[in-house]
Amino acid sequence: MVGTGFGCLTHVRALRAAGFEVHALVGRDPDKTAERAARFEIPNAMTSLADAVAVPGVDAVAVATPPHTHAALVLEAVGAGKHVVCEKPFARDAAEARKMRDAADAAGVVHLLGSEFRWAPGQALAARVIAGGAIGEPRVGTFLLHMPLLADPAAEVPGWWADADQGGGWLGAHAPHVIDQVRVTLGEFEGVSAALALVADHPWSAEDSYTVHFRLRSGVEGIMQSSAGDQVPPLLCTRIVGTKGSLWIEGDAVWLADRDGARQIPVPDDLQVAPPDPPPSDLMTTAYDFMHSTGIDMGPYTRLFTTFRDRILGRPVPEDPVPATFADAVADMDVLDAIRQSAASGGRWVELGTTSG
Repeated sequence: MVGTGFGCLTHVRALRAAGFEVHALVGRDPDKTAERAARFEIPNAMTSLADAVAVPGVDAVAVATPPHTHAALVLEAVGAGKHVVCEKPFARDAAEARKMRDAADAAGVVHLLGSEFRWAPGQALAARVIAGGAIGEPRVGTFLLHMPLLADPAAEVPGWWADADQGGGWLGAHAPHVIDQVRVTLGEFEGVSAALALVADHPWSAEDSYTVHFRLRSGVEGIMQSSAGDQVPPLLCTRIVGTKGSLWIEGDAVWLADRDGARQIPVPDDLQVAPPDPPPSDLMTTAYDFMHSTGIDMGPYTRLFTTFRDRILGRPVPEDPVPATFADAVADMDVLDAIRQSAASGGRWVELGTTSG
């Protein structure tokens, strides 16, 4: 396990729930790494990935570190022949992401992206229902999340998170999940027009809010908007309108409305996950930590790591939900690059495949 923050709060616990043994923890601060390793009963605390992958029994590496460090760590891990799960945002840009994908493919290792919410029952069921034609042909998508997580000027985040050059900001923290959800549910992006904003009173170079108008290759038009600097109670809306009906998600509940009225779609057994399992409360020290305080990612992450384990062992895995690989990570980064390029140019429409870098 590389990363002593989210890596310990969620990854380590989900890895064990999925049947993995965690042999080593790698961190930059030797004292913090040793303390966290002892807390989570990990036998080896190290500051070197090279030393960790040399530990007998280590077959795989999970990377949950700041995004600007991902490439070097992933390249080192796959260079050692280890299977890898890497957190999102995957890289600093799509060019770096392609190097990571190509190296993993060349090494012949199993590689997955930390898009755990593909297994969230609401998202997985919505994608299945839409694929089944329940709303006809999708036409309009709305994906909103407003929350007061960073509204307080005293809200504390790690240094890298406040720095746009290090991949920080709310776009990288939240939008990859939405981009992945859109791609899985509705198809690939054609183009975007975007704006990034810092709403709360913070001396940051990174944003706490974003607005994106998108068009998909299928013709679906949509909006992705989120702010972590909103002062009011949270607002969450996921709604997709089609030619025969509309679908929306409330938590993990999926609702469908058509000419027959509105009704909730039951979650099938194969899409159920374990209930939320919060991490230890005394480890919640920053606003960034509190993003994970509910433990809602534990169930989906356990499903992700179970799929990772089964692929390593050559076992069959379900085709739905399909896990995100580094190929998906590149596609997600292409969209993030386009969003940033559009925002930097005052909202100009950017076609996917025309971004620089």
